[in-house]
Amino acid sequence: MSKHTHSFVNNYDEENIVFGLDRETDEKALIAYLQKFTDDEMMQVLVKRLSDEDITGMLDYILGVLKKHLKEEEYHRIFLKDRI
Repeated sequence: MSKHTHSFVNNYDEENIVFGLDRETDEKALIAYLQKFTDDEMMQVLVKRLSDEDITGMLDYILGVLKKHLKEEEYHRIFLKDRI
C-alpha cells in the first residue's frame, strides 16, 4: 500500500486553479497546484531540466517551510511517514 496520496487534486472541483480571491480558495488552489507539480510524470520531465541551483533552492525553501511550521514529531509522522 502506498504511503503517500494525491487525492485532493483528483477531486478538485474548480475548472481553473486561481489565487487571490480569498484565503479558503488560495488554500485549496495551493494544494491542487502542488499536487499537480509533484505528479510523477511531471517530476520525471522537470527534474532532468533543473539546474543544481534550482534543486538546492527548492530544497532549501521546502525544508525551511517544514522546519518553520512542523514540530519534529509531525515532520517524521506526517511528512516522512515514519512509524513512531
